[in-house]
Amino acid sequence: MRVYVPLTLSGLAAAHAVGEVGPGPLTAYAVTPGLREWYVSDDIEELEYAALSRAAAASLRLIAGDPDAARRRIVVAVDVPDGAATADPDQALSAASLGEVRLAAALPLTRAAAVHVDADEAEKDVAAAAAALGAADLGDDDAQFTVDGAEDHELLWFGVQEIPQLIG
Repeated sequence: MRVYVPLTLSGLAAAHAVGEVGPGPLTAYAVTPGLREWYVSDDIEELEYAALSRAAAASLRLIAGDPDAARRRIVVAVDVPDGAATADPDQALSAASLGEVRLAAALPLTRAAAVHVDADEAEKDVAAAAAALGAADLGDDDAQFTVDGAEDHELLWFGVQEIPQLIG
């Protein structure tokens, strides 16, 4: 099963330094039954993109909570054994936790398939979205529009061997 772990750039640097994303328990995103039902698709690529998008939104929340974090969303795609990631069945269709899974232990970077990162030109929109997130959560439509502006940026794909250049 592929899971998508939201991080910040400093979180990626820390993971690279120790060779794992963790410690556990970790929150990640994956193609869960709830995500399948919500997205109404059997196309695994579309479903994985939806899980990746959920992880990118979680990365934005991490950025919003850390004023020193670089304003670039980071998501690490990691392959884990089936059963290693568990979804809360009581939250399966909750909009806030669609695709959310828990992992009990740290994830070795050797199991990572890719790193997804915002391009440099997304930083301004990601910074604005991080600043507007609290107001958007309270129902401010203008703030939600700003948050959605960050989602308009596609995350770029990088191989795990490129992490040193990303964090450099």
